Amino acid sequence: MDFLDASYRSPWFVGLALFAVVATSGLFLYPSSSPKADAPATPQESSVNPAVADTATFAGGCFWCMEPPYDKMDGVASTTSGFAGGDQVDPSYREVASGATKHTEVVQVVYDSTKVSYERLLRVYWHNVDPFDGTGQFCDRGSQYRPAVFAHTNRQLRLAKDAKATVAERFDQSIAVEIEPLDAFYAAEQYHQNYYQKNPADYKRYRQGCGRDARLRDIWGEAAMSDAPLDGAA
Repeated sequence: MDFLDASYRSPWFVGLALFAVVATSGLFLYPSSSPKADAPATPQESSVNPAVADTATFAGGCFWCMEPPYDKMDGVASTTSGFAGGDQVDPSYREVASGATKHTEVVQVVYDSTKVSYERLLRVYWHNVDPFDGTGQFCDRGSQYRPAVFAHTNRQLRLAKDAKATVAERFDQSIAVEIEPLDAFYAAEQYHQNYYQKNPADYKRYRQGCGRDARLRDIWGEAAMSDAPLDGAA
């Protein structure tokens, strides 16, 4: 990570510097490796009726940080951290983190389409990313953290492009979020799943040190991390 990247010399740079100190000290980020922890995650069983179940896949930087916004939504059955957008079959986290596989970290959301719409999932997505940064997100740098929406259907593709156009009308900067069809999704190792629940203190230090919430509020104001309309209407 390039913690001195010019684009991150902002009011929350102090927090980012703190994150760098903590990260390099080895106090957190990744738990001790074990065969069980390193095993690929298995798909979670869904309680949603298959007739109304749907799936969405979003890349917004660190996948640990993209699970909580969706887990708290009524109608979302599960979230799974993983990888998409690359050309290697079933990569490991270490392979993706190297940047060599062309994958980016994603969260895959299974939801009840009668309780929550894809449009609402998109609103939550946009308000949880920096839409101007295509080379990473917040303190996480590299193509493996690039933001993207991976559409499962033509309808999702159309709605995602419409949402991007709405966001673009609000700002005078180019929107870097990619919109593309999903080719394949690969679940990350077990220890990455629900990391924020299993390691709440470490997760909180990471998120604060990374300056994620501060940057989101800089961009989105009161709508940050919400499902507010993308056009800025109250």
